[in-house]
Amino acid sequence: MIVKMNKYTLVLYHKAQEEFLARLQELGVVDITTTGWEPNPQEQALLSEIEGHKQALEEFDALSKKEGFVLGEPYASGKVAYEEYQTASAKVESLTSLIAKTEKEAEELAAWGDFDPELVAKLENEGIVLHFFSCYSNEFARAVEQWSELYTLETIAEQGGVTYFVVVGHKGEPMPAIDAQQVRTPNVNREGKMQEVEALKAQLAEWNSIIGRCVASREEVAKHADEIKDRLQFSQVSNSGTGEAEGRLIVLQGWAPVDNEKEVDALLDEQNDLLYAKEKPTMEDDTPVVLKNGWFAKPFEFIGDFYAVPKYGTMDLTRYFAPFYMLFFGFCIGDAGYGATFFLIGLFMWLKKMKGMRLISQLVMWLGLGATLFGLLVGNVYGVSLRELGVPEWYHNAMQTVNDQLFYIALGCGIVQIIFALVLNVINTTIAYGFKYSFGTLGWLIILVDCLLAFLLPMVGVEGFGFSSPLCLGILGVGAVLMLLLNNPNRNPLVNFGSGLWDTYNNLTGLLGDVLSYVRLFAISLSGGALAVVFNDLAGSLAPDIPVAKQLVMFIILAFGHGINIFMSAIGAFVHPMRLTFIEFYKNAGFEAATRIYTPFKKSGK
Repeated sequence: MIVKMNKYTLVLYHKAQEEFLARLQELGVVDITTTGWEPNPQEQALLSEIEGHKQALEEFDALSKKEGFVLGEPYASGKVAYEEYQTASAKVESLTSLIAKTEKEAEELAAWGDFDPELVAKLENEGIVLHFFSCYSNEFARAVEQWSELYTLETIAEQGGVTYFVVVGHKGEPMPAIDAQQVRTPNVNREGKMQEVEALKAQLAEWNSIIGRCVASREEVAKHADEIKDRLQFSQVSNSGTGEAEGRLIVLQGWAPVDNEKEVDALLDEQNDLLYAKEKPTMEDDTPVVLKNGWFAKPFEFIGDFYAVPKYGTMDLTRYFAPFYMLFFGFCIGDAGYGATFFLIGLFMWLKKMKGMRLISQLVMWLGLGATLFGLLVGNVYGVSLRELGVPEWYHNAMQTVNDQLFYIALGCGIVQIIFALVLNVINTTIAYGFKYSFGTLGWLIILVDCLLAFLLPMVGVEGFGFSSPLCLGILGVGAVLMLLLNNPNRNPLVNFGSGLWDTYNNLTGLLGDVLSYVRLFAISLSGGALAVVFNDLAGSLAPDIPVAKQLVMFIILAFGHGINIFMSAIGAFVHPMRLTFIEFYKNAGFEAATRIYTPFKKSGK
């Protein structure tokens, strides 16, 4: 259900604004309208800081799970820890890159051996210059004889198909005319480079120890992030008021749940320099929405949030689509074993009390329960048919009937949900706008139910009510009048008639498409069940007839095959019922989406 709200208009003396907003933030239940807010430079800086803290906290989580990472002594201040981390992470990134570069240079110097750079420099001062070259070994072999006749050449090493050599020359002589890659004269050997690497690694260890202290200060950094969020929200609300009387008065608009009415009113009554008006929101107001559902429907809010929350003043459809979604999920899975697997996964998540997963774990358990019950109804457990295991005759016959009629059951589920959605549409429109505005939908609902009864009742042996019976025709007439002439009380009946004819065409074609959409339930259930049987057959046929090896191979094939099938079935069973809910059910139920979610002005810790 949608929580009832009160609308508050606040007129505040400008000098009392900061004190009042601080008290309002401490109370933490009033949503202040900030529509059209644009951040100023100070607020943009706060937004940037919030994003930086968020990224840092994510990196802290990753680092804390890294094998071998050592935590240090935490900082007393989250602000200090965050600033130290910004500096240390930049240094670590720079040093890591520099170490990789230096190690590469050391490996390149390895080919020149353990030479003395000071001796090379001393020779150059004496007029003897060493030119360092490298080229592919096959090219060197072809040209070395010619080069040796022209220059004093010494081969140093041959590695990986490359030959490294030195040409001895004198200062002032032209560069040797050798078709090879000249290497800059090294000023350090490999050992010297590795010493540089060790020095850089020592610096890296120091900065990593600082990061270890920062990660240990995660809670303090999170608190500091919350403080910045509170400052941003306070600034946002402060700048959202409308100035009146040359800026001496500030006008704010706020919203609070009716359940918190007493505490909000008490705070406003205590505040000096404040006038306020309280009223009930109308359909024209942009009222923020918060949902409050019971133990069964609450987890299914997660599904509804993928689309939108309902507009204030209309009906929350969560509790109404939840049983259908649970049924459709089970229909798509179609296997009691798979359903039990989902239930156990959800139970494990719930017992482990995984952070932020409480409602999701409950949702998984409900969906797993639905899949288990439907799987028992059709008689499938991990691809094994219960009909072949000697179950009681009444159960065998029931399973056989369900399997034979699965296609029609899928269509029947669609018809039932669509009719139910139209009933909710009538109720929803009546609540939001008045009963007379629901006549068009009511007329279409009457015609649909009347035709359905006229088709089904004679099939089950009920005589006297068919398409040609006076009662059926009378009901059709009532529905036609409501749908064609009274579909909009604000228009002329003749205008309504033309609009009603167009709506009739749209409804007839739309209904056919809506009902046929539910065939997907049958198709997905059939494909998942067929794959389960295939994997069972593969396990039996591919396993060697060797006592231990047979069981091991069968287990591997079954675990892999059913694991893949559960994963693929779960995707289809999650997405397709969601599509039926958001398109077929929401459309026929007249769902209207809200533009605002209830976001109370409060401190992050509340």
